[in-house]
Amino acid sequence: MHKTAIVILNWNGLGYLQKFLGTVVKNSGSNETAIYVADNGSTDGSAEWVTENFSSVRFIQLDRNNGFAGGYNIALDQIEARYYVLLNSDIEVTEGWLDPLVRFMDENPDVASCQPKILSYNNKELFEHAGAAGCYIDKYGYPFCRGRIISHVEEDLGQYDTTEDVFWTSGACMIVRAEAWKKCGGFDNDFFAHMEEIDLCWRFKNSGYRVCFIPESVIYHVGGGTLPYKSPFKTYLNFRNSLFLLYKNLPEEGFSRILFIRKLLDGVAALFFLLKGSPENFKSVWNAHMDYYKAADKLKEKRKIVNRSESEKTQRSILNKSIVFEFYIKKNKTYSSLVS
Repeated sequence: MHKTAIVILNWNGLGYLQKFLGTVVKNSGSNETAIYVADNGSTDGSAEWVTENFSSVRFIQLDRNNGFAGGYNIALDQIEARYYVLLNSDIEVTEGWLDPLVRFMDENPDVASCQPKILSYNNKELFEHAGAAGCYIDKYGYPFCRGRIISHVEEDLGQYDTTEDVFWTSGACMIVRAEAWKKCGGFDNDFFAHMEEIDLCWRFKNSGYRVCFIPESVIYHVGGGTLPYKSPFKTYLNFRNSLFLLYKNLPEEGFSRILFIRKLLDGVAALFFLLKGSPENFKSVWNAHMDYYKAADKLKEKRKIVNRSESEKTQRSILNKSIVFEFYIKKNKTYSSLVS
């Protein structure tokens, strides 16, 4: 058994594998580290290319596209390691990127997951949208990051170069303690893709684990590799999964009120899409809500089994504000201004 397993989940990402896999192999080499590509039923020749060009990389073939959540659940069930590193295929890792993450996990057994600093591959002075310098949610379940609030991304000037406890770590790149992954049940398959890592980290925290950001580790992320940022399907997943997330994990106090307000805010967002000439995204929000209601019975069962032993402590790490109001009305567009 290797100490650390880097697992890249691939779905028709041949171009990214050709561009970045060699760098992962070069900059992650260690007798204690194994590198895997788990293929989600690609049809672009990814499987053949990896096996022909990287004999040191272990390959797991899945029979179909199981989504981000399902693909990782199936793949990690087949891997024995102390730590799993979930790594997107569209990421350039830097020399020595892995060591600070593993060292921090070794030194902090109460930490379930941590992430590196995630910068933009296309503009390396900027934080990248998916993760930046550690991630949080507001009281209505909207995610944001140090270095990225809604659409505003900051330049990395070292302003967030501190190790911090955060609310969630980015699925673009996160190291996870295998023991915690198994104890908390891994990803929820019903999320398919997007926000499944927030759900998992919420369960980590409710079970007494910490979740952290480690600035000494740096990677560069292209972003939008599988689903473009303006994709209506991405819109659908984000809105539906936000409702799944809140229903499953919110404490009893304020549960109905917060869900009600979140639904109203989603309605405003849907109208905004329509007014901006994007009926596809309007329809995505509508479909997200309809499918949320269809999933009500299953969500009730999931809510019953979520461990809330540390629920009060977890709630204190959620921003008790609306980032929508802060961003659009108060014009607070940086993390520093948001929490000041």
